[in-house]
Amino acid sequence: MSATSRAALARTAHRPWPLPARTWLLAMRWEQLLFAHWRVPAEPLRRLLPAGLELDLRDGEAWLGVVPFVMRGVTPRGVPALPGVSAFCELNLRTYVVAADRPGVWFFSLDATSRLAVRAARRAFHLPYFDAAIDVAREGATIRYRSERIHRGAPAGSLVARYGPTGPVAPATPGSLDAWLTERYCLYSATPRGRVLRGEIQHAPWPLQPAEAEIERCTLADRLGVTLSGPPLLHYAGELDVVAWPTARATDAGARGGGA
Repeated sequence: MSATSRAALARTAHRPWPLPARTWLLAMRWEQLLFAHWRVPAEPLRRLLPAGLELDLRDGEAWLGVVPFVMRGVTPRGVPALPGVSAFCELNLRTYVVAADRPGVWFFSLDATSRLAVRAARRAFHLPYFDAAIDVAREGATIRYRSERIHRGAPAGSLVARYGPTGPVAPATPGSLDAWLTERYCLYSATPRGRVLRGEIQHAPWPLQPAEAEIERCTLADRLGVTLSGPPLLHYAGELDVVAWPTARATDAGARGGGA
């Protein structure tokens, strides 16, 4: 077992349900991550979800998240990290959903600089990954992030931002909005025929820090029929080790413990 997977699996008491019984598939580390969240009208997002998924609301409100970060050490179980393959930049546009009483994440788009990862994730996980040109630079504690989608035939999508932490690590209080937005232990996707899939993930509680961001341009949500207006709610995380399981039908993806 790799150091990344050991770190991801070391703490499980915070999970809302047990680890899956199946063997995990991928290990990875997420770094230099920004959560930028906006309250948005629920109905435009609800119309975009497949049958079998419900939009998860907080106090009657929907949330949309823009999440830029860097992926490192992305490897299948038992495979060492490979230079030029296991590290790449990623940018997500996400909202929150629930199926069979398990809250999770629904991705409207995932932009990445790895052509291999984009194609593998589209095929294996049925996730809307797109090729993107992404440039990330660090200036002290500040991250400069510039992303432009270049996927052939895909809708345009870009982000130009500067962000960074403004205070020490302060994990979210259970039950708080901060926890509701970030402590999610599964993702959902759908096959071309509309079958809803669930993919479990595991990691320690998010090492959240207060953050600031200057978002010069963000067009990721333009095609959804919502406007990202006003200042977003911001959180930063320096790094987090993660393991992920293969997707399975949401109605059949129950967890029974184990999985290490």
